[in-house]
Amino acid sequence: MENKFHHKTGIIILAAGNSSRLGRPKQLLKYKESTLLKNTISEALKVENSFIIVVTGSNHDLIEIELNSPEITFSFNSEWENGMSSSIAKGLNELLLQNPDYEKCILAVCDQPFVTSSIFENLIIEANKTKKGIAASSYSEILGTPVLFQKKYFQELLELKGQEGAKKLIKKYTDDVVSVSFEKGDIDIDTEEDYSKLISN
Repeated sequence: MENKFHHKTGIIILAAGNSSRLGRPKQLLKYKESTLLKNTISEALKVENSFIIVVTGSNHDLIEIELNSPEITFSFNSEWENGMSSSIAKGLNELLLQNPDYEKCILAVCDQPFVTSSIFENLIIEANKTKKGIAASSYSEILGTPVLFQKKYFQELLELKGQEGAKKLIKKYTDDVVSVSFEKGDIDIDTEEDYSKLISN
């Protein structure tokens, strides 16, 4: 039986933002005896045949010191202020530079505290099973991150502009999207109030 994770997957964790609404780096917020970003990384590392890239920007020096790990590749996006698209392009270019043969990538963010390795794995399984080009997480009646893209979409991901993110392609190619349930995927951390709720639960 062929291993369902036989084909390698790049997992690009977007962690370049400056958390303007929070006022401190959300990537380093303490969570589960770890941090939000470390939690996302440790779940990604459990996925077989995956290559993890963390795209940093604002506060990159603090974040890279905190996460000194040989298992992940850091990619510093000096243009992080230009929006999400620049971080997606940075991460994807790094992935293709190091692994030109990769057929798919997952884009993830660092502020979904309930993300788990099984959520990443379910995206891979559903994409393989349905042969769809995009597998997106579904929560609160929206489709979003983490989201898997097959190689045929890499060029369009590289061409996103400004604040555009993966949602643009999810909306554009609805017929080629399989949705994968992510319970609590709608919980993300943008403000101190969000964070207080998370740690008090």
